[in-house]
Order: sequence, then structure tokens, then C-alpha cells
Amino acid sequence: MKEAHQLIMLIPVVLNLMGNLEMNLSARLATSANVGDLDDLTLRRSIILGNLSLLQVQAAVVSFIASGIALLISLALPRIAVDPPLPVPSNDTSTVNMTARAIYHIMLDPRRPVTPIIYPPPDSSGALTLVNLVMVASTAMIASCLSSIALGSLMCSLIVVCRKYGRDPDNIAPPIASCLGDLFTLCFIGVTSTILILVLHTPVPFILGIVVVLFATTCLIFTLRNKHVRPLLTQGWSPLFGAMVISSGTGIVLDRFVSRYDGFALLAVVISGLPGSVGSILVSRLSTSLHAAALSLAPSIVTAGGSSVPEPSTKLVMMTLLFVTLPVEIIFLAMLHFFGWLHLPFFFVALS
Repeated sequence: MKEAHQLIMLIPVVLNLMGNLEMNLSARLATSANVGDLDDLTLRRSIILGNLSLLQVQAAVVSFIASGIALLISLALPRIAVDPPLPVPSNDTSTVNMTARAIYHIMLDPRRPVTPIIYPPPDSSGALTLVNLVMVASTAMIASCLSSIALGSLMCSLIVVCRKYGRDPDNIAPPIASCLGDLFTLCFIGVTSTILILVLHTPVPFILGIVVVLFATTCLIFTLRNKHVRPLLTQGWSPLFGAMVISSGTGIVLDRFVSRYDGFALLAVVISGLPGSVGSILVSRLSTSLHAAALSLAPSIVTAGGSSVPEPSTKLVMMTLLFVTLPVEIIFLAMLHFFGWLHLPFFFVALS
């Protein structure tokens, strides 16, 4: 990690972008399930394979851009030089004598000259080089593609199972994609970077990056031939990167308040994660309603058996989701108080 410290900058950017991609996938497939497109086996296979290939293309493009942003951030932030440790004489075998000599030499000897601090040269380990650039880009692209394959397949299977057993995937798929997206991507980044750091100064990272680009190109050709997902190649990019900018601003705000208020980092988990999961459910349901209206369907949910279930009003859904968040937040705050990690006044708990 010291040789490619830009990987630290890569993690939050990739997590944000990949989480948005997985939530988009879950919302699209949930809408397709609710309007009945996944009931036909041939059409279901075409839609699922097309969405998975589209996800690979988006993951490759997004991860490459995220690696570039991480490298720019690493260049903008100053590096802190660390003082080298004091030399220890090797001819003295007694620890007590060594300690006494060091104390006398540092504190009591007036003849001791002032030793200047030697900082590492600018081109030392950790500086931005072509090797580091290839390493970061390859790590981001490989981890994103692997995460897309694993989590995308899981989400497709989950939505098909929900459809089979008559459950609304709009209520299940988006929050699962939101929470598991970060976990999958972070695990794959850790595994990929650990492997590639061992072959950092070899052509292996570059070769693997080329393989990912060729794989993404193949998925692009397959996506262009799929009529169900072909229009999506030119849609949704601006909201995706707009969300990245907003999340970057959120990270700056979090960094300022974490250093100012003790325990704020513990609250940030439920403050930021819970509304995002609840909001993804509402957005997915609204998306299904809009697509059903565009297809001139009644505002209802068609179950796998062919029966139609009336869809509840948007106001009722909003109020239900609001009241669902309250017990979750209360349980989370109670756990923090029970384990002694955070003590909050009642007024703060009521307003949170």
C-alpha cells in the first residue's frame, strides 16, 4: 500500500459509483418484473443477459474514470514526510547501556551537533508513476467487473425469486443492492490490490487491464445487439457522475464534523445509510409506476399467477417508509447506548 497509496483515494469513489450502478440494475429489473416482462422465459433471458452485459460496460468505464479521479486527488493532496528513526549502535549488546548512551547523547552532551532531517526524494516510493497509474486503473477495473458479475447475478436471481413467490422486488432489491454493493466491491478491491501489489513492477497489471478492456468491448458489442438495453448505453451517465460529485461533498462534510464532534462517525452510518436505502425503495416504486403508465397499464402490480394487485398510493408508501425507519434508528441508538459507545441526550435522539 505504501508503494501505491493512491488506492486509498480510489476506495470511496469506486464504492459510490458501483453502488449507484447496482441500484440502477435492481430498479430496472424490478420494473421489468412488475410489468410482466420477466414472465416469458426467452424474454427474461434476453433482458437479464443484456442488463448484465450493460453493467459490465458501465463498470469498466466508471472504474477507469474513478481511478483517474483518485490519481488527481492524490496529486492535489500534500504528502507528509516522516522523520527517519535514530540510528542504533550495533556494537553494544547491552540494552541498558544503549539506552543510557542514547539519553546522554541527546539530552546531556553539549557537543552534539544538530542532525538535519533528511526527507525522501520526490521520486521515491509512493510517487505517482506510470507503474502506479497502471496498478490503480487495473485494480479498479478488475474489482468493479468482478463485483458486477457477482452482485449482478445475485440481484437477477433475487428478483426472479421474488417474482416467482409473488413478492414485490421494488421493496427488496434496492436496499440489498445498496448494502451489498459496497461490501462486494470493497472485498474485491482488497483481494485484487493484494495480488497485483506482488507483481507491481511486472507487465501483469497492464496485461490484466487489457484483458478487462477486451472483455468490456465484447460486452459492448453484445449490448448493441440487444434491443432491450441498447438505448441505455446513452442514458443515465450524467446523473451517475452527478451523484459522485454530491457524495464527494458529503465526504468533505463528514470529515469536518467527525473531527469536531466525538461519536459522529458512529451516527453517520445510520444517518446516511438508512435514508439512502429507504429512498431507493421509493424511487424504484415510482419508476415502476411511470413505466406502467407509459405502457398504458393500470397502476397495479401483475403477480406471477396473472392476478392484478392494486398498487397503494404514493403518499401511503412514503408514510409507511417513514415509520419503518423510526424503529430501526431507535434500535441502532439503543445499541450504541447499551454498549457504552455513545451517550446522547434525549433532545438529540428525538430530533435525529
